Amino acid sequence: MTPREGITLAEESGLDLVEISPQADPPVCKVLDYGKYKYEQQKKAAEARKKQKTIELKEIKLRPNIDDHDFEIKMKSAKAFLGEGDKVKITLRFRGREMAHQEVAQAVIARVRVELDPIAKVEAEPSFEGRQMIMIWVAR
Repeated sequence: MTPREGITLAEESGLDLVEISPQADPPVCKVLDYGKYKYEQQKKAAEARKKQKTIELKEIKLRPNIDDHDFEIKMKSAKAFLGEGDKVKITLRFRGREMAHQEVAQAVIARVRVELDPIAKVEAEPSFEGRQMIMIWVAR
């Protein structure tokens, strides 16, 4: 129908004439309540945002001479973070003379690799930043 006929039809029914697809030939229009239509679009957008998962960077701090039980607890929480889809940053902090014994730190990093390799992959290899060694893991 012509645009004038569509406008008259919309006015008679007390609704609005809304252009749905302007690129089509001829353009597609609907007779509907524009306020309600706009509200429903906002609701759909809010629902889509709610369902999105943002990836967070969780940090696990270790020391070179960490005890076995403490290490297991830290790895358990790291696995939980990876299971939720978050990235995990493993930070190995050095104090005092621990910097002179980096082979101990390499052993701890090797233990971390053994624990996390089945469920995650390394995003950033171990690197030094000041007095700490940093490594980032991401879920597979």
